[in-house]
Amino acid sequence: MSANALKVLIVDDEEPARSRMRDLLADIGAALPAVVVGEAGNGREALALAQQQRPEVVLLDVRMPGMDGIEVAQHLRAFDPPPAVIFATAYDSYAIRAFDLHAVDYLLKPIRAARLQEALARARAARPPRAEALQAMQRAPRSCLSAAERGKVHLIPLEDVLYLRAELKYVTVRTAAREYLIEESLTRLEQEFSERFVRVHRNCLVARAAIRGFERAEGDAEGAWQVLLAGLDERLPVSRRQQHVVRELSR
Repeated sequence: MSANALKVLIVDDEEPARSRMRDLLADIGAALPAVVVGEAGNGREALALAQQQRPEVVLLDVRMPGMDGIEVAQHLRAFDPPPAVIFATAYDSYAIRAFDLHAVDYLLKPIRAARLQEALARARAARPPRAEALQAMQRAPRSCLSAAERGKVHLIPLEDVLYLRAELKYVTVRTAAREYLIEESLTRLEQEFSERFVRVHRNCLVARAAIRGFERAEGDAEGAWQVLLAGLDERLPVSRRQQHVVRELSR
C-alpha cells in the first residue's frame, strides 16, 4: 500500500454496490491510490467503523433504511478531524438539485471510474459538508443526536432524550443515564423535532413522552409550575410565558 493512499470507507446497504465501488477503486488505483479501510451496510455501522478507522473519505449512499446518508454525514461532522464525504445516489431529481444547490459532491449511479477519480482527487482538500447544507437536504428528522467527548463520538437515540436545555453556546442533552453537551441551536432542534419535544421555557425543550405531570413550585407565591419527568427526580421550571403547556398537556 502506498504511503499516500487515500483511506476510504464505503457505505451502501447493497453488497453489489459496495463490490462495484471496490472494483472501481482498484481500476483507478494506479492514478489515485486508495485503501478501503472498511465497508458498512447501514448508518450506525458506518459511524462505528469511522470511529475505529478514521477514514479520510467516506463514499456514502444516500438512500439507506434506518439512518440515511444525510444523517450519517451530519454525525460525521462531530469527528475530529471530520472526513470528506462524497455521496452516491441513483437518479433522484430532488437529491441532485439539493447537491448542486449546496455544492455538495456526489456520484450518480451507475458510477463511472473517471468520475470517481475526479471526486477523490478533490477530496483531500475538500471540507466536510456544511451543517446548514445538510439540514436543508434533510427530508426527515434525525434518529439520533451526536456528541463529541474525549476524542469519541456518542450517538444518542432521540427516544432516550428526556430534555434539551440551552446553556451558553451548548445544549445539554439529558437522558435517564447521563448528560451530554452538543453544539447545536435549541431553536433549530425545536423545529426539527417539534412532534417529539415541547418548549417549557425559553431555554428548555422537554420530551412529550417523558412528561408524567406538573406540580406547583414550593415557596413560589404566584404558584409557578414545574415539570415532573419519568425516570428523573429533577424538576424543570415552566416559564410564565409557557403556562399554556400545563393546560394543554394535562387534559
